[in-house]
Amino acid sequence: MREALLSASPADLHTPVLSATCVELLAPALQAENSVFIDATLGLGGHTEAILRACPQVKVIGIDRDTQAIELATQRLQPFGERFQAVHATYDEIGEVASTYGTAGKVQGILFDLGVSSLQIDAAERGFSYAQDAPLDMRMNPEQEMTAASLLAEVEEAELSRILREYGEEKYAGRIARAIIRARTSTPLQSTAQLVEIIRAAIPAPARRRGGNPAKRSFQAIRIAVNNELQILSQAIPAALRSLALEGRLVVESYQSLEDRIVKQIFAQGLRSRTPVGLPVELAEDQPYLQALVRGAQKASSAEIAANPRAASVRLRAVQLIREIPDCASLGASNKGENK
Repeated sequence: MREALLSASPADLHTPVLSATCVELLAPALQAENSVFIDATLGLGGHTEAILRACPQVKVIGIDRDTQAIELATQRLQPFGERFQAVHATYDEIGEVASTYGTAGKVQGILFDLGVSSLQIDAAERGFSYAQDAPLDMRMNPEQEMTAASLLAEVEEAELSRILREYGEEKYAGRIARAIIRARTSTPLQSTAQLVEIIRAAIPAPARRRGGNPAKRSFQAIRIAVNNELQILSQAIPAALRSLALEGRLVVESYQSLEDRIVKQIFAQGLRSRTPVGLPVELAEDQPYLQALVRGAQKASSAEIAANPRAASVRLRAVQLIREIPDCASLGASNKGENK
């Protein structure tokens, strides 16, 4: 996989979702000399390359927890020289990255393209896909200790049921959790094919014939738990907003409802006045500090989905910082859907 990607032309490496839309939304904030943009989910560098080409005065800092992604993206973006810098980190560390590379700790633009990257999906040995047999891994950061196999070997039934229900929105979470716990007592779970078969057998036959692969929701849930994705996201979006310079822009692409709900909740706090209803005067600190750049959540067009099927589930939200965020502003999302 690695060798094939390194030998391919940059255009063949990755088709970033809504790339033109992201550039259109972010570019107005990246026109000043020495402006800094953070790609918080570098992946294979498709969005970063588009920004570097469209905004010749910008420097891009690419964050990723996957060391292989950093290696491949760095190779791809080598022609841009010092205008690109990769950082190995999780994106909830974006405040520290902005402090290091921004001006007075602030940057002009930030992008999150959430979910599993093309590199992780397409590399069967990473264990993210229910369609190919592979070790039960699912780590976005290959250096972390916990894998899907180790999680499933240790988790209690009640906690596993919660993970499947909350993170995968799985109707049969209890049945699947019981089946996994029962199966592991006789045989350690080591492969994706083993897990798929257990899930398939646990779901009633009529349900197996609807909605695609019956393991899809459970694989999503386990992946989210292994990588602590929702808690990291809940910390990352507020940190990103506080890292923006005035008039800076933040774009977030989500691919499932749990991610989008967190982003929507945090954005909503900055898009509305905090003055209690009925008060005759709106205090300055209660005024909105964000302005929406798109209405609600933007979806991909049918043409984009036809050209890039991974765009089918995208929900894009974008905001601009129109005044300084008050120190007293609460930027947290609700606890529902986050790791406990």
